[in-house]
Amino acid sequence: MARQQETEKVFKKLDENLGYLKKRLDIGEVNFDVILRELAIGGKKSAFLFVDGLTNNEVFTLLLQILTRLKKEDLLPNPVQKLVEEALPHMEITLSEDLEELIKEVLAGQVALFIDGERQAVVIDIREYPIRSPEEPDIEKITRGSRDGFVETLVFNVALIRRRIRDPQLRVEAIKIGRRSSSDVVLMYIKDIASPSIIEGIRSRINRIDADAFPMAEKSLEESIAGSSWNPFPKVRYTERPDVAAATLLEGHVVILVDTSPSVMVAPVTFFHHLQHAEEYRHNSLTGTYIRWVRAAGVLLSFFLIPVWLLLATEAKYLPPFLSFIGPKEKANLPLFLQFVIAHFGLDLIRMASVHTPTPFATALGLVGALLIGEIAVEVGFFTPEVLLYTGIIAIGVFSTPSWELSMANRVVLLAQIVLTGLFKLPGLLIGAGLLLLGLATTKSFGFPYLWPLIPFEGKALFRIFYRQPFYAQRFRPGFLQTIDRDRLKEPPK
Repeated sequence: MARQQETEKVFKKLDENLGYLKKRLDIGEVNFDVILRELAIGGKKSAFLFVDGLTNNEVFTLLLQILTRLKKEDLLPNPVQKLVEEALPHMEITLSEDLEELIKEVLAGQVALFIDGERQAVVIDIREYPIRSPEEPDIEKITRGSRDGFVETLVFNVALIRRRIRDPQLRVEAIKIGRRSSSDVVLMYIKDIASPSIIEGIRSRINRIDADAFPMAEKSLEESIAGSSWNPFPKVRYTERPDVAAATLLEGHVVILVDTSPSVMVAPVTFFHHLQHAEEYRHNSLTGTYIRWVRAAGVLLSFFLIPVWLLLATEAKYLPPFLSFIGPKEKANLPLFLQFVIAHFGLDLIRMASVHTPTPFATALGLVGALLIGEIAVEVGFFTPEVLLYTGIIAIGVFSTPSWELSMANRVVLLAQIVLTGLFKLPGLLIGAGLLLLGLATTKSFGFPYLWPLIPFEGKALFRIFYRQPFYAQRFRPGFLQTIDRDRLKEPPK
């Protein structure tokens, strides 16, 4: 559990509270956006503490108009109780007597009201964070379906999921992490579906974190709870689509949301979850299955196409007669092995450059990389045409991978496979493939096998991965999640 700042109770005298707050927050000296507004309410000295830019000014002005009209008798005999129960026309109001907790709430955008002679402060939630409208995520676009996506505001993201799951068993559990950032994290799960052991396992991992801040939001949190930093394969699934998050909740997963991030994490997951896309479920089952197979072929090619071709091109003895055409027809000044390594880094360099290139020039950047650099490299004998061909095919496989994290892991694995095959030929290829399978087989996502249902083997579940079943046939939830309610469809149509 994160260490807490030493608590300080609200003082009875308003001046002592103001002195503590001014010293703690440098109000009026450094922090120009932290406002301390003193005024009289019902004849009693009072003060509002809030952060400019994080509150709804219209609602705040309305509350001030109401409070400043109160008379002394309106607040007797208990001012705080009278304010909360009768005077303040607002729903989200709490009381607190911990000054440090009050400071954290104010820095999160809430308004604290201090009244002279009272040992409790009133916390009013009239937050209004700068937001953008929900838009379709760039990485998870589909041809048909909803176009909304998560944004950087946590409460809006929760609402987008609640709109799709109106189940009273849906739980939204708030946790604060980070001694300095005090970041808001939410665990979402369906109580009578998700396994209690999974929920408690994820919750305990989060509560054990002792860090001062999480500047990279969900990624910092993932690295803190997923473990095994040397393993490139993602142990959580990221999504920016509310419909995908809702579907995973109904399967029995836990969804983790972090404030300021438009991506949510789904846990636990398997390797095959990263190969699924919402597009498959917007078509009939046969078409969806075809899309799934094409995508899987692209991912498989991104692993093995170049290493296998490199082996066959450099070791002709492994070539059967009908594949005798494989191999470079032109000689280059560099060995094939080095050509692929350079092309591998070149492709990633162009990809990174496109991220930092203004949109109007992105197309021009692609033309420069593909036509000018590639064509000239072949002309001067730096590359053979086949190297550029197969590197381009690999690029298509990378960009067809639904999970961006998995596609980047595949790039690391591919580089290792190229190096091993280039140096050790067939033994290198076999060693690389063996290490890859061993790594995947021993990887676990929050304690669950990463290659389920292949390892451990479960035939029916494996069939459902390769065949996108129609909705009415998706009767059972994934077995590895150990869900409380396993039946998704109580009575399949006859």
